[in-house]
Amino acid sequence: MSSNLLPSDAIATSAVHPVFMEQAKALVCGGELLPGGIEPLARRLQKAADTQTPLRVKLGLDPTRPDLHLGHSVVLKKLRMFQDLGHQAVLIIGDATALIGDPSGKNQTRPPLSPQEVDENAQTYLAQAGKIILVNRAEILRNSQWLGTLSLSDWLQLASMVTVAQLLVRDDFAKRYKANQPIALHELLYPMMQGYDSVAVGADIELGGTDQRFNNLMGRELHQSWMQRQLPPPFHPEVPKMAQLVLLLPLLEGTDGVIKMSKSYPQHCINLTDEPADMFGKLMSIPDNMILRYEELLMPLNEAQLAQHADMLKKPADQGGMNPRDMKAHLAKWLVATYHSPECAEAAEVAFNQLFRNKQLPDDMPEISLPANTSIDIPSLLVEHALSASKGEVRRLMVGGGLRVRYPERPADEGQKLLEPEQPLAGQPPGAAIVIQAGKRKFLKLNFQ
Repeated sequence: MSSNLLPSDAIATSAVHPVFMEQAKALVCGGELLPGGIEPLARRLQKAADTQTPLRVKLGLDPTRPDLHLGHSVVLKKLRMFQDLGHQAVLIIGDATALIGDPSGKNQTRPPLSPQEVDENAQTYLAQAGKIILVNRAEILRNSQWLGTLSLSDWLQLASMVTVAQLLVRDDFAKRYKANQPIALHELLYPMMQGYDSVAVGADIELGGTDQRFNNLMGRELHQSWMQRQLPPPFHPEVPKMAQLVLLLPLLEGTDGVIKMSKSYPQHCINLTDEPADMFGKLMSIPDNMILRYEELLMPLNEAQLAQHADMLKKPADQGGMNPRDMKAHLAKWLVATYHSPECAEAAEVAFNQLFRNKQLPDDMPEISLPANTSIDIPSLLVEHALSASKGEVRRLMVGGGLRVRYPERPADEGQKLLEPEQPLAGQPPGAAIVIQAGKRKFLKLNFQ
């Protein structure tokens, strides 16, 4: 057990020691602890120190996409806080539950993933999570290790602990049922499967976003049933003495400032694997009214510092205020330095200013060669070279004025808009070059030969 936990002789016999109240306040800060608020967590922290038995703190991640994003970092940072206090992080890669897909917040059944897709996504998660938590000190498990071995008898025993009424009271299921929208049976099994994860690993605390309230509390319900029946968990030697606590953390909005950051909305998502320049640029694109929200959830700032920043955003520069653009640049630079390096952050800021403040073309952009004087189908070209996901997306970008042709010999010239989706772009003579700019941050240089 880590020396960060106080020895038993430092603990008062009845009242909760102030140290553990302070630890609990810090751990819950910004979140919601269920049930009972801060004191139940403080008591468990105190008992863990008294018995020199680390709390088992569970976080499950379904690998439904290959990348983790900044929204995941909110809960991962909280898991790291428990690690720093000497507790056991239990990171569950939900390779079994990902085959279904979490129905939380969904108004229709999600298409299932193949085992190969899930496995490929799972391979990337540990390296990304390792940017935040101490992976070498965490217990890493895949929930297929127990869900994949349950017999029919096991499933029936588990199902007997959950009622249909409990499942249908869930908000998204209730709405779909009332609207006569289909709910597949396997979706009803999802909360039970995630809840069984908590039992399987003997979790004392489960972390999750606020959208996981139902799923996380299902784990607590199953814990209570297990305690009543004195059933041993399959991946932890002792029957739980107390049902797990649930710590819910806020959901970070995407770059549009409205929809939660999610792998389901890649256009608004900032992945931990994004290149430094892309991460910087995406952060600079968030609405001004999201600056403090991002700072609160992503940076190690206390209440006084956040209040100071809020005050600075209200004041003009000559009265000690700060332009929102400069504050976003500070945020972006800190995050790029955190997930890449300080050198990458410096370079990303320089590149951003070159593109958006000075209207310069980037120094390093992809290039291709084309035959001289050949007309170009722009939608096909951009999809082929991964500047857009589909021809329809390119057409929408063109109609909205987000596609330009620019000229390397005039790098500060913003060029001309391409507004006709069906009209091919005229080719250029041998030795000429043009640059296609798609949106704000994507460029492709065409060299004619």
